[in-house]
Amino acid sequence: MQKIINHLKKSNNIFLASHKHPDGDAIGSLIGMGLALEQLKCKITLYNESPLPAVYQFLPSIHRITKDVEDVSRYDSAIILDCSDLNRIGSFSEYVSKIPVIINIDHHTSNTRFGQLQLIDPVACSTAEIVYRLIREMNIPINIGIAYALYTGIMADTGSFRFSNTTPAAFEISHEMVKHGADPHKVAHYVYETISLNRIKLLNMLFDTIEISENGKLSIMTLTQNMLAASGTLVEDVNGLINYAKRIENVKLAILLYERKANIKRKPGSEFHVSIRSDGTVNAAAIAMSYGGGGHHNAAGFDIRATLPDLKELVFEFSKKL
Repeated sequence: MQKIINHLKKSNNIFLASHKHPDGDAIGSLIGMGLALEQLKCKITLYNESPLPAVYQFLPSIHRITKDVEDVSRYDSAIILDCSDLNRIGSFSEYVSKIPVIINIDHHTSNTRFGQLQLIDPVACSTAEIVYRLIREMNIPINIGIAYALYTGIMADTGSFRFSNTTPAAFEISHEMVKHGADPHKVAHYVYETISLNRIKLLNMLFDTIEISENGKLSIMTLTQNMLAASGTLVEDVNGLINYAKRIENVKLAILLYERKANIKRKPGSEFHVSIRSDGTVNAAAIAMSYGGGGHHNAAGFDIRATLPDLKELVFEFSKKL
């Protein structure tokens, strides 16, 4: 950590990014780190390739996250947050790789250790927790914007303090963020209690796609581009919906098959993202890594090109080991 601190104190212009299709931790750690660096008088750019979920629009400074960056030559450093691999930031990764010093801050067990400097802790409840530690070590005051960002990141990645990664540190840091101005009721209201009519329509469609393995231990939900169009939703509205399939009685592994938007087709089939959620008895990351993906023990994913029938056949095979 000290090497990172020494470097950041000498940096002037820093590019910060988190993974595409961001969740609360990716957004919270990105904003929290960026606002902290501004207190060191650094120039910062907050980047994310994807549209940001509506439920996080209440966060201070979220409007500063951009997907329009034309030239990386002005940056002396890059901080990549909540990404197991540099490519997770999306199509801009090739250009970001040319920034002189890349700092990798993450908590995924599948992290590839990219970058010149790394701060990786798979035991941390979230990347936001690691960012908090770094901010504290740098003696940077926590303002209300940082407080909201880090509280939201921790709350989101622990499933509102329900998941098995909910550690004493998660509560301790969250308590401190509340003392610095983060309002738990406000965060919970926007993240969990606010839902658009279109998202409800999409959820109804998803419920109709649920399939259960013969042994009842695996559930599959399927999301197509036609469903997004018919419900008037975007992919960022899907965040968290897989948990409904995980809550089904006796299910140990829930899978969401998401059909990517079609590009120029060079091969048969479609591009799918396969999201995996475990009840804790199955290592989701191990499954994802065997197909070139990664993630956590309870939440992971991978990309694959296949026809939908072939992909379902592949996924149902997972149930035989449950």
